[in-house]
Amino acid sequence: MSDRVLAAIDSSQFSEGVCDYAAWAAKALNAPLSFIHTVDNHAQVAEPDLTGNLGLGTREHLLEKLSGIEEEHAKVSRERGRLLLDAAKERAVSAGIADPQSLQRNGTLVETLVENEKEVRLLVVGKRGETAHQASGHLGSNLERVVREMHRPILMVPKQFTQPHNVMMAFDGSKTARKGVEMLAKSPLFEGATCHVVIVGAETAENRSQLNWALETLREAGHTAEGAIRAGEVEETLRTYKQENDIDMLVMGAYGHSRIRHLLVGSTTTAMLRKAQLPVLILR
Repeated sequence: MSDRVLAAIDSSQFSEGVCDYAAWAAKALNAPLSFIHTVDNHAQVAEPDLTGNLGLGTREHLLEKLSGIEEEHAKVSRERGRLLLDAAKERAVSAGIADPQSLQRNGTLVETLVENEKEVRLLVVGKRGETAHQASGHLGSNLERVVREMHRPILMVPKQFTQPHNVMMAFDGSKTARKGVEMLAKSPLFEGATCHVVIVGAETAENRSQLNWALETLREAGHTAEGAIRAGEVEETLRTYKQENDIDMLVMGAYGHSRIRHLLVGSTTTAMLRKAQLPVLILR
């Protein structure tokens, strides 16, 4: 059953934010919370070419030592993961979560998440993992693959938690985008927050009709909703609206075939996610 908030943690600087946003989401959704940590033991060390390395011992002896080092490394990685999971559970309990669970799995992060997605209502991940480049504009390759392969909503979070009060959704009026508005309207995640709906395009009767539908859908579900139609380049227009309205969370859809989709599921890492300093909820 898809009812669980699943938070993927590692030893990166984003893990505290993952814990705090996951606890917030679990309480808002009245859903159980689980933390997951993966230990990737699939990395292969290339066999060394020892031809001519006189005095360094036999080839078999060196390979045996390398194997022992890899086994020890795996043990250390598992123990580190266990400590991270224990710390995450303790942090969640202090935030009011009654019985957080923890899972440790061997394998790659993406494969593990896809295998467990049937149980997931919301996946919470950091913008970058422990092995990613630390430049502020870098988006972890794991996250990019997760967005492409998961079929559950994904909350990408920054390092520090901020209670969302102004949420912005990019909207293009397509059938799948309307489905996203309906998902947002039904979710208790943003109860008490103002939902902003922004169409990037010309001020036409069709766009105005689409915006009115979105606002009415949100308001009928009990949300405070505001909206705008803005002409311009998508990324720049959304960024300007975000700054003008103190937006503290973005909601976007990885669906359809519009310009909004290409922000999220293009052939290269998208500028919108790379530059985002706010949490981004990606609807599927």
